[in-house]
Amino acid sequence: MSTLNKGVGTVEVGLRWDPSPRGTNPHDLDIVAGTYRADALRGDPAYVVHFDSRSPDGTITLARDSKTGQGFGFDEVMKLEFGRLAPVYGRVVVGVVIQQRHGRRVFGEVPNTQVRVSEGHTELWSDAFAGVPDATAAVVAEFIRDDGGVWRYHETLRGYDSDPQSFLALMGTA
Repeated sequence: MSTLNKGVGTVEVGLRWDPSPRGTNPHDLDIVAGTYRADALRGDPAYVVHFDSRSPDGTITLARDSKTGQGFGFDEVMKLEFGRLAPVYGRVVVGVVIQQRHGRRVFGEVPNTQVRVSEGHTELWSDAFAGVPDATAAVVAEFIRDDGGVWRYHETLRGYDSDPQSFLALMGTA
């Protein structure tokens, strides 16, 4: 099928936050992505991309992984190349989790947190997690391949009270 509507191609999800005050435990936030088969758009992902990993075909990569929020600009950046993603996949869900190894932390406690979804120089969406201040994890983007094979971006912000490992199972259920 031929169409003039291109949908999304290569997208970046960026995450930034301010470091913890000196002498306190660091805030460690992570971008994660779950990829779902076209015949099973909900439930368990076919694979997950997070720190120290990438998709099996190299279409989803985490370019930077910060454990403290120190640095300039966006501390973590995930690149998603939808034009190269195999037709067997029909949905990708991107989330942000707060590591809980130093005690329970929620988005409202992490200063100047921001997530940005962009395609090239075009910002598709940006948010500071103000709508989910009591959450420890959040789904921040959803991409679905339509019947014509075109990837569509769906703006979303859904908060969860979950540890990072449990969040991986929850993020694809909605």
